[in-house]
Amino acid sequence: MTTSIALTIAGSDSGGGAGIQADLKTFSALGCYGASAVTALTAQNTRAVTMVEPVTPAMIAAQIDAVFGDLDVRAVKLGMLGGPRAIATVADGLQGRGVPVVLDPVMVAKSGDALLPADAVATLRQLMLPLATLLTPNLPEAARLLDTTVATTEEEMTFQAAALLGLGAGAVLMKGGHAQGPICTDLLVAPAGVMRLSAPRHPTRNTHGTGCTLSAAVAAGLAQGLALQQAVTRAHAYLQGAINAADNLRVGSGHGPVHHFHAVWPHV
Repeated sequence: MTTSIALTIAGSDSGGGAGIQADLKTFSALGCYGASAVTALTAQNTRAVTMVEPVTPAMIAAQIDAVFGDLDVRAVKLGMLGGPRAIATVADGLQGRGVPVVLDPVMVAKSGDALLPADAVATLRQLMLPLATLLTPNLPEAARLLDTTVATTEEEMTFQAAALLGLGAGAVLMKGGHAQGPICTDLLVAPAGVMRLSAPRHPTRNTHGTGCTLSAAVAAGLAQGLALQQAVTRAHAYLQGAINAADNLRVGSGHGPVHHFHAVWPHV
């Protein structure tokens, strides 16, 4: 029996709710073995990010080479990448690997702290979007990538997703979590068409790591051989379960994490 392996290339969250930690929890919860390459260290908790220390490009490259040199990686998830040099290093490290790539363009933490320098946005756009099998921006991230205003309707979301496809992404999952209203709708936009995924908006402040978790869940599905639509549909359902059970956790006093293992230990 083949072991499904996914690699996350992202920053570390010392509070455990997002970044590398959320990705590895998600992979494990969905039955996928997780490997990692750390791009940055952050000192953070549920309230704030107090320090960010980038990993050297040489170390990022060495981690990627080490993992691919031994493990049969079937999918890659990209999260917080850091500055232009780190982004270029990751892009070089993924060339010719022949595996699906899920790119979560992490720019701002749930606390509001910036995680992507302004000078790195153009590099991310130019080097990483063409490598992305799936791009998973929230509405502010999509607007920043396109240097435009934040979408407020599904029509605008679809239009912006099409523009991102034009920049090289294979497909775009526009996440509607920043929109208003009792129903949250994500749109999977691909050359073949548009798929809507909607769910009631759960009234909780414990949503730290939702973007990381969703993109990691998609990567896990792709590593396990699911088609893109299947992987996205399963990931969406998994995240809704993790959000709905988030208040069962008591972690920190700010924006707490979602409950990655809600199906294993629902009450703690």
